Amino acid sequence: MSGLDALIAKSLKLIVKDNLGDVTFEKIENRLFEKYGIGFTQAVEDFGKLDFVLREFFGGGAEGIEKKILDKIVVMEESKDAEKQWITLEDSRLMELILRSLGDEDKKNILNTVMGEPKIISDILETSNIPQTSGYRKINSLIDDGMLLPKGYVTTHDGKKVTKYQAIFENVSISIEKNKIVVKILPTKESVNESRIMQIVCS
Repeated sequence: MSGLDALIAKSLKLIVKDNLGDVTFEKIENRLFEKYGIGFTQAVEDFGKLDFVLREFFGGGAEGIEKKILDKIVVMEESKDAEKQWITLEDSRLMELILRSLGDEDKKNILNTVMGEPKIISDILETSNIPQTSGYRKINSLIDDGMLLPKGYVTTHDGKKVTKYQAIFENVSISIEKNKIVVKILPTKESVNESRIMQIVCS
C-alpha cells in the first residue's frame, strides 16, 4: 500500500462510520469478511477491495460517496503545475498526527533526512544523529503512520538487500487562517501516482 493511502487510512474508517451510520457500516464490514476474509481496517489498507464492496452496495453512486467521504479527509488544491500539487488536510486526526510527528525533534530530523532522497535506516540514523534503539522505534512509527515508504533497495557487501525509505512529502506548510490551523503537505509525485485513494480524490 502506498504511503499516502496508509496515512489517509488512519481517518477513513471513522469518517465512513460517521457518514454511513452504524448499521450500513456493519453490513459493509460483514460483506468484506464474507468476500475477502478481512475486516474494514484491512480493507481500507487495500482500498480496491473496499471500493468493490461499496460498488456492490451503492452501484454507480459509490464513486460519489467515496469522493464525499475523502473530501472530509484531504483536498487536492488546484494547480497549474501538475508536479507540485498541495494537499490540504481536512481531518483533525490526520492534522494531529502530522503535527505530533513534526513536534518530535527526532521524527522531524528523520523526515528532513529523507525528503527527496531515499536512504537506508542506518544512514538515516547516522545523518540524523539519533541513537539506534529510539531511532528504529521512531522510524517504524513513521512507516506505520504512512509518512515513510519503501523506495528501492541497496545490496550490502555481504549480499543482503536493505530497504531504502523516503518521506511521502517534499514539504509541509502549517499556517493559521481565521483562527484555524491549516496543515498542507506537498506529496512526492510517486506517492500520488501510487495511491489508489488519491486517484479518486483527483477524479
